[in-house]
Amino acid sequence: MTYQTLSMKDRIFGNPYVGRGIVIGKSSDGEKAVFAYFIMGRSENSKNRVFVENGEEVTIYPYDPSKVEDPSLIIYSPVKKVGSDVIVTNGDQTDTVEEFLKKGECFKRALKTRKFEPDAPNFTPRISGILHLGKEFSYEMSILKSADENGSACNRYFYDYEALSGVGHFIHTYVTDGNPLPTFMGEPERVSIPNDIDEFANEIWTNLDGNNKIALHVRYIDLKSGEVESVTYNVHKSE
Repeated sequence: MTYQTLSMKDRIFGNPYVGRGIVIGKSSDGEKAVFAYFIMGRSENSKNRVFVENGEEVTIYPYDPSKVEDPSLIIYSPVKKVGSDVIVTNGDQTDTVEEFLKKGECFKRALKTRKFEPDAPNFTPRISGILHLGKEFSYEMSILKSADENGSACNRYFYDYEALSGVGHFIHTYVTDGNPLPTFMGEPERVSIPNDIDEFANEIWTNLDGNNKIALHVRYIDLKSGEVESVTYNVHKSE
């Protein structure tokens, strides 16, 4: 069997709209846990957003609050930490996973209570990941998506990974642009993870479509010391 591992550039360059995306993996030297989360948008409401770091939590805020039309699906905390676990998602299911972990329950059980977003006709998938930074670094990913074009039922997919040096997995909401938007298909895609956070962040940011990218957060966590490095890019500069 051939395991094709492509760069993030190869995965996203030239694609006008992959939507929201999560990458989780391990640096090529095997010393750091890595994740990235980015958002894209087509409407003025979607583009009116910035990422703001608050400690180890990341929250999305409106750049111009006066222009917010519907905050329910665009303002949330994509990144939270509970104990030695880091949660990263594309919606308010971050809070659901957080609540379940604090009760001693698990990532999968939390997401079994949720479904895709109610934004017909797209029925945007909920994508989620969790990094387990205990004795042995591992991670899980999930996508919750509509079973049909009518939003009649939800299909829930879960993936569990033992981390490999230099390898990550990339899951995103859409295949490309369209109307309605075509939902991501298949397993999370294998991608290469470099040692340098600035190299990785720049690779993602510069290869996302310039008309639709909004924000990106990349984090490297030293598996021995717990030291955290992060890089955040926003098209709009927060005040």
